Amino acid sequence: MTRTFLVVIDGLGIGAQEDAAGYGDSGADTLGNVSRITKVHLPNFEKLGLGNIRPLHSVNHIDTPVASYGKMRAVSAGKDSTSGHWELAGIHLGRPFPTYPEGFPRHIIDQFCKGLRLRGVLCNLPYSGTKVIEDFGHEHMKSGLPIVYTSADSVFQVACHTDVVPLEMLYEWCEYAREHVMVGEHAVGRVIARPFGGVDGAFQRISEQRHDYSLMPPEPNLMSILQKEGIKTFSIGKIIDLFAGQGFNQSYPTKSNAEGLSRLLSLMSANINKSFTFVNLIDTDQIYGHRQDPEGYAACLQEIDRSIPAIYRKLSEDDLLIITGDHGNDPADESTDHTREFVPVLVIHKGSEPGIDLCTRGTFSDAAATVLEVHGFENQLPGMSFFGELRKR
Repeated sequence: MTRTFLVVIDGLGIGAQEDAAGYGDSGADTLGNVSRITKVHLPNFEKLGLGNIRPLHSVNHIDTPVASYGKMRAVSAGKDSTSGHWELAGIHLGRPFPTYPEGFPRHIIDQFCKGLRLRGVLCNLPYSGTKVIEDFGHEHMKSGLPIVYTSADSVFQVACHTDVVPLEMLYEWCEYAREHVMVGEHAVGRVIARPFGGVDGAFQRISEQRHDYSLMPPEPNLMSILQKEGIKTFSIGKIIDLFAGQGFNQSYPTKSNAEGLSRLLSLMSANINKSFTFVNLIDTDQIYGHRQDPEGYAACLQEIDRSIPAIYRKLSEDDLLIITGDHGNDPADESTDHTREFVPVLVIHKGSEPGIDLCTRGTFSDAAATVLEVHGFENQLPGMSFFGELRKR
């Protein structure tokens, strides 16, 4: 039985990287600030060794952690979900995806409108996803024009009320943008359909019907190698979208972290030999990090913490579990954007000695190298496996 599980807690940073100033993120510290502000108690993360990575206000250092622990450095340019997850899968980006701090150029908007026979768009600025429907929702309802906006990340986002633009039409518009507009030098990391509902003054995003259209990931990558070698691959949460639908035998979209954790436990119970499961738990980022809500972020971590004993019990001696992040999203800083941070890494392999300090890893791709080594396919991607290090000890 060889099963591997890579669980990404979205937006889980553990302190600014050395290059954070270049991203406007000096002093960013997602876990440090959440721990300091909320005094959150995370007993199961503590047992794994989260507090051993670095001092945290409310998560203690312990002498005998159950997991091995460390942190990983992003080497790809960018601090978005696509670049973070791609690097975890062994893909390094030499240059960042394009961003648009002043909004999209006129010719991009014109091309989008001409191809879809639209009279125009609203907004075309970097904006908070909740604030943009609050500020432009009324005009959208009257005019029928889509709300197009971006953020500090490389995204082209289209928000429409489902009573004005049917969901399938919104998806078609975003597919058109992905395939015909946001290409070449304007090939953003993601085009995102952002449906919303409700009434004027009380609009609400419909997160479960959001759809991301990512660039096609380069190969080889972690999933393409595993599939070629006959390993079954599973996606839970938004992973499938971040990899443009490629590389997975089966995918399970989720509406919440609770559903994602439930899906993970179900797959673990199924005991599928020679399998890899890639999980994204998005609520820390989407609901609390971007909305600068440390208390909500802490409660979300507690929800995950409560699931750890059940996950641990379902691991066999040969299974590998990696828990990590994809970037930071400090809910206590001055921005609603992602942050350029190290991410924590906790590694459980019951057949190896626990409690090893994995130190600071040179790239997120060490996760991919580790998964490949466990399945017997070493040295095919960038990164250094920490599984080999544990086994030697």
